[in-house]
Amino acid sequence: MRSAPPRLARRLRGLLAASLAVVALTTGCAATDTTDAAGSSGGNGDGTFPVTIQTEFGDVTIPKRPQRVVALGWSDAETALALGVEPVGAADWLGVGGDGLGPWVTARYTKPPVMLGTLEVNMEALAALRPDLILDTRSDGTKERYERLSELGVPVVGIPPGAKAYLTPWEKQLELVGKALGKSAEADKLRSAMEAAFARARKEHPEFAGKHVVAAARTADAYSAYVDGDGRVEFLKRLGFVNSPKVQSLAAKDQFTVAVSKERMDLLDADLTVMFLIGQTPEKVTGDPLYRAVPSVKAGRSVVLSDKAVSDAFSSASVPGMTYALDKVVPQFAEALTE
Repeated sequence: MRSAPPRLARRLRGLLAASLAVVALTTGCAATDTTDAAGSSGGNGDGTFPVTIQTEFGDVTIPKRPQRVVALGWSDAETALALGVEPVGAADWLGVGGDGLGPWVTARYTKPPVMLGTLEVNMEALAALRPDLILDTRSDGTKERYERLSELGVPVVGIPPGAKAYLTPWEKQLELVGKALGKSAEADKLRSAMEAAFARARKEHPEFAGKHVVAAARTADAYSAYVDGDGRVEFLKRLGFVNSPKVQSLAAKDQFTVAVSKERMDLLDADLTVMFLIGQTPEKVTGDPLYRAVPSVKAGRSVVLSDKAVSDAFSSASVPGMTYALDKVVPQFAEALTE
């Protein structure tokens, strides 16, 4: 097996940069674009309004191009920003701080949004922003949250039909946000570029195909492993990996992780073990005798994502985040599999 060729990172960066440049040229850079198609009676996300979007809690109609967008769902803000629209309010699910944008996001705000909270939204601050659209496409997906946000009397684009808590796929999130903003063509460009980047990575690394992988996390209390549907696992599957059948067999309804007790550390064993750190230092994992005893770890086939920016970008499950993560983690996976 071979290590990652240097040209892969350049290709990935170039491909996505070109696509983002096209989007920037075609969308403008903020939510102050007021151009609408005159006399339009219905929209398909192509820039004409009104437009109707299907969600888990029914159809939502957006009467005209939104001017004051609030992005509350996981990665909704950076997705809107990638499409050329700056939210006036946002949520910081990954605890980045500041304007909520990690170093993986190349687009930047001209005016930082008001940060409104994640699990508990500051409704008073939200109302004060006078939004005309609320994006909440990836959240806990409860009807209570949806109804509370809807009390403001503005369109709320929640999770898509059939989606589970926090498991809206990046493709669907991009589609929903693009349609709500009248930026479907731009969203399609970003999706095509992202899919092409994954395809190039698979071509460069055929050794990934069919290998079993565990995407695990270490918190202050315990280990856990992610299951199909979670953005981290779906990222790995896009590279050709297969989520560990042992882990997947324990998946429970509406849960995106499986608990890993001290007695079941065998669940972390696979052809490749990828470890995410949640409020922990790398030494908390690499210095753990139980972790070191896992066969794949002993054999050197593990990657601990010690760089928080890389881990967060991976976890964002957005086009900007996945682009950044691909550049960083693919070489690490390839090196681990040569052990």
